[in-house]
Amino acid sequence: MNTLDLIKLDISGLSRLIRNKEISPVELTKACLERIKRINSKTNGFLTILEKEALASAIIAEDEIMKGKYLGALHGIPFAAKDLFCTAGIKTTCGSKILSDFVPDYNATVITRLLNAGAIIIGKTNMHEFAFGLTNHNEHYGHARNPWDNARITGGSSGGSAAAVASSCVPLALGTDTGGSIRIPAALCGTVGLKPTYGRVSKYGVFPLSWSLDHVGPLTKTVTDAAIALTTMARYDVNDPSSIDETTPDYHSPLTGDIKGIKIGVPDTLYFEKIDSEVKAAVEKTFEAFKGIGAEVRSVHIHELDKAAASTLMILSSEAASALEKYHRTRPEDIGNDVRSRLDTGALHLATHYIDAQRFRRTIQKRFAKVFEEIDVLLTPSVSITAPKIEAGTVQLDGENIPVGIALTRCTRIYNLIGIPSISFPCGLSKNGLPIGIQIAGKPFDEVTVLKVAHAYQTNIFSITHWPE
Repeated sequence: MNTLDLIKLDISGLSRLIRNKEISPVELTKACLERIKRINSKTNGFLTILEKEALASAIIAEDEIMKGKYLGALHGIPFAAKDLFCTAGIKTTCGSKILSDFVPDYNATVITRLLNAGAIIIGKTNMHEFAFGLTNHNEHYGHARNPWDNARITGGSSGGSAAAVASSCVPLALGTDTGGSIRIPAALCGTVGLKPTYGRVSKYGVFPLSWSLDHVGPLTKTVTDAAIALTTMARYDVNDPSSIDETTPDYHSPLTGDIKGIKIGVPDTLYFEKIDSEVKAAVEKTFEAFKGIGAEVRSVHIHELDKAAASTLMILSSEAASALEKYHRTRPEDIGNDVRSRLDTGALHLATHYIDAQRFRRTIQKRFAKVFEEIDVLLTPSVSITAPKIEAGTVQLDGENIPVGIALTRCTRIYNLIGIPSISFPCGLSKNGLPIGIQIAGKPFDEVTVLKVAHAYQTNIFSITHWPE
C-alpha cells in the first residue's frame, strides 16, 4: 500500500492493519508527518507540528503492540487537537497573539484519555482566535483554507481540525463547538463532526469561551470513527463542574446500518428558509433515501425557533466577555479586530438581557423535549451554504445578501442552546465539487441513536470516498 492510500484510510481501517501487524504505528506516523509537511502550506491547518514527540510515542506504541499489549482501536493512531486543548509541555496559543508563548504543565482530560488509549498526538491545529468566530480567519497565524478549494473557508472555529482530517493529515482531530464550531467546518470540509450532549465530554483543560454553550467533540472521516473516539472521550470527570455523571454506553456496537422503525422529524420552519438551492435539494433528497432504508420521516413544528439565534448570541457574547475580560481590558490591541468587536458588544449587555435569554433557553428546551416525545431524531441541513470564498462577507440567498456568519450558524446554534447531541456528515457534493452537510440531532444523552442514523446513511446511501489530493 502506498503512503497516500494509507493515510486516506479511516481509524477502523488503520486500527485493523495495526492490530494485525500489517503496518506499524511508526510507519503510519511518518506517513502523516510527511503529508502534513506537504499539505500544510496550502491549508494552514496546523499551528504546531510535533514531529519528535509523535515519533517517540509511535515507537513506544509499536513496542507495546509487538509485545501483545494492544490497547484497542486508537492504539497507534495519530490525532491532532485544536490549539485550545491544554497539552503538557506543548504550546497552546488559542489562536491568539496574547497566548503565543503559553505552555501548560498539564493535559486536558480528553487529551489524557486519548493518550492512555494509545493514540499519538501529532500536532495542534489552527482556529479562530479564542474560538470566537465562524470562518477561521485568523489575523495572527493566517487563515485556515479548505482542502477542497484553498480559496474558500474551512468554517470555524475548529477549521484547522476539519482541514487536517479532510486533507488526510490525521484520521482524528479534536474540536470544540459553541455555536456550531465542530459541525460547521465538518460540513464545509466534508468530514464528520460530532457535538455530544452538554456534560457528556469533559471540558477540563479546554480554554473556555462560553461556559454554558461550549462542547468538546471529534472530527473524523466516518461516523464509525466518531463513535470509536467518543467511546474513549466520554466519561464523567470530577474536575469539570459541567460534567454529568451519566452512564457511558458502547457507541460502536449499535452501528449495524439498520434503522427500520426510527422516526425522523423534519422541522417545518427556519432550517429550510434562506438556504442555497443546491444544499436544499441535497438535503431534501435524503428524506426519500431515509424512507428507503426503513425510517419514518415526518414534518414537525417547533414554536419560536426564530428567537433562538438572538438568545444564543446574547448568552455567548456575555459569557465570552466574562471569560476573556482580562485580555480585553489589558491587551485589547493584541486581539484581532473581529474578536475585539464581539467582545466590545458582549461587555455592553445588561444582566436583565442575559437572564431573559436564559429564561427563553428553558422554554425552548421544553419545546424540543415535547417534539422528541413523538420522534427519535431531527434532520436538518448542517449549514445553509457550501464553503464561501475567504474574502466573502455576505452570500446571496433567496434574493437577499445574508452575512456569512448568519448563513453558517442558523442550523447549528440552537443545539448548543439546548445542549442536545448533534452530528454533521456529508450528504453530497455541489456542482463545484464542494461538500454539503446534513445534520442529525437527538435526545439528551442519546448519542447512540444519533450515531446509528448517521451511520446508516453513510453506509447505505452516501459517503465521500475521494478525498482531496
